[in-house]
Amino acid sequence: MTELPLIGESIAVAVEPRLAGARIGVVTFPGTLDDRDAARAVRLAGGTAVELWHADTELGDVDAVVIPGGFSYGDYLRAGAIARFAPLMSRIIDAANSDAKLPVLGICNGFQILTESHLLPGSMIKNDHLKFMCRDQVLRVENSNTAWTLDYQAGQEITVPLKNQDGQYLADDKTLDALEAEGRVVFRYVGFNPNGSRRDIAGISNAAGNVVGLMPHPEHAVEAGFGPESLDGVGGSDTDGLGFFTSVLTKIVGGDK
Repeated sequence: MTELPLIGESIAVAVEPRLAGARIGVVTFPGTLDDRDAARAVRLAGGTAVELWHADTELGDVDAVVIPGGFSYGDYLRAGAIARFAPLMSRIIDAANSDAKLPVLGICNGFQILTESHLLPGSMIKNDHLKFMCRDQVLRVENSNTAWTLDYQAGQEITVPLKNQDGQYLADDKTLDALEAEGRVVFRYVGFNPNGSRRDIAGISNAAGNVVGLMPHPEHAVEAGFGPESLDGVGGSDTDGLGFFTSVLTKIVGGDK
């Protein structure tokens, strides 16, 4: 039997030097909840996490950005609507759309912010049952060619936690058809649609594949003993979410790890 660390016990992280040189910015807004979890996921993957504040006017020397979950600005007006106008978001939008195509991952509230910023199409509205949902969720990887999914296989099923109340992905049929045709549906809910998202969509990308948004929380499934193991025999590892963070490091440093 594998011996698991006690809660609060220090866990040594083996860092490959060339990966540690990759700097992943993690944005904090007023109301962000999961920034420290995202930063820890970056470190566990082998990269260097860089704190970014919503009021910063420069991105600094980062190679990618994670916009974590939470309730930015209390979700006043609607989820992500105010965060879209934060000074740092202007820099992120420009960098994501530039020739350099900065990799950007939006998780939960981060996904909402990406749609409000028009880095991703569609919108997020309240769950169809109008209740907060918290559960372990099975996802199918539909596109393994984005900056954030290189370490997965197309068709692979993973299990990660989900927690939201504004998680229903909505877009018109023309947009949905385009996302399907262009392979930009990156993740789909399997077995159960927890929020009524159109076509069971859990995550999408932009056309270039450098910007990805999803509702579930991969940063909560990165350590043995501290994540979901499987649901009904589907999925497989309580570290299923770590691939997001190793994928972007693979993209940054190039080649195989």
